Amino acid sequence: MKKFLLTLAVAAMSAQFVSAQHTLVESKTTDNWYIGIEAGVSSKTTQSAVFKNLNPTAGLRIGRYFTPVFGFAVEGQVYFRDKQFNEFRDHKTVVRALNTNLLATVNLSSWFGGYNGKPRVCEVVAVAGPGWNHVFGQSEGAYKNDLTAKAGLDVNFNLGASRAWQLFVEPAILYNLTSYDRTAFNVNNSALQLLVGLNYKFGNSNGTHNFAIAQLRDQNEIDQLNARINELRDANTNKDRQISDDAKTIDQLKADLEAAKNVKPVQQVVKQVVNNNVLQPTVIFGLGKSNVDAAQMASVAMIAKYMKNHPNSRLEIKGYASPEGKPELNQKLSEKRAQSVKDVLVKRYGVAADRLVVKGMGATDELFDEIDFNRVATFTDLTK
Repeated sequence: MKKFLLTLAVAAMSAQFVSAQHTLVESKTTDNWYIGIEAGVSSKTTQSAVFKNLNPTAGLRIGRYFTPVFGFAVEGQVYFRDKQFNEFRDHKTVVRALNTNLLATVNLSSWFGGYNGKPRVCEVVAVAGPGWNHVFGQSEGAYKNDLTAKAGLDVNFNLGASRAWQLFVEPAILYNLTSYDRTAFNVNNSALQLLVGLNYKFGNSNGTHNFAIAQLRDQNEIDQLNARINELRDANTNKDRQISDDAKTIDQLKADLEAAKNVKPVQQVVKQVVNNNVLQPTVIFGLGKSNVDAAQMASVAMIAKYMKNHPNSRLEIKGYASPEGKPELNQKLSEKRAQSVKDVLVKRYGVAADRLVVKGMGATDELFDEIDFNRVATFTDLTK
């Protein structure tokens, strides 16, 4: 006997270990509740005429699972006859008795087979617990209230893709513990029951009607995520440092701009020398700009056509800037303007680069009367 109990305990611990291999999504108090209706027949355990003395019964069950294995239910059943149970047969009520039980439920399938995130199509659940029985319409001196105890085995069939509905068949035994002025489990004062019922499991906060398995990450994935977090932190630190440096540069540029506003620029102005080799088309630029605007492409096209008509010609492209701003900035701007025009002639019109020479002339206000017109690029034929 001791070996049997020890083996049973080891098996139970092993089953519990298997059931705990997965971490479940945390449940709220309002989760994992169900309600069910049931109907069936009962008959006294120790009697021969079973079918002759069947008592019809119907009931309601409300319960909740705390884990995929363990739960509880409150069950109420009414009996419409009580053949072979009561020697006082003078009552005339339709409902002969009412029995209420507080049941512990143990899902044996999940306990021993584990829970993988969804109930099985077919499961076996053990139910057992104490109860109270009341008989209606009894004669004076007859028993009206008794303690009871119930033990049974539910075979559940979980229906549908969501497993929200559950059909069950339950064979059970119900003991009347306190009849005849004594409390005892007496098979002669018990009944066998066969019930068929239907449960509905309410929706849970996890979006299903059952327990859900939490999606955990392995250690390697966690390490990779931590490494990525550290990389992003380093990148963020570097960006903060860059933003700080840029802010200092902006402050310095603002200071230089304010200083420049208070100083009238003195710069060398290029004297324009009349040259008959200078071609008529010019390319005008916007203030501070060095790119060739679309409106000036016609002048560039004329120069490209001239180069085509004079295949031996070589041109010098001179870039100019108007007098505004610092001399060194205007010098660089004039060079960029000349180079920008050359790039268009080479890349867009296919003029050979060795036929074009660029030169930045700096700032001037003597090419044209209008200052804005002096932001220009001119063309000189070196072969004339």
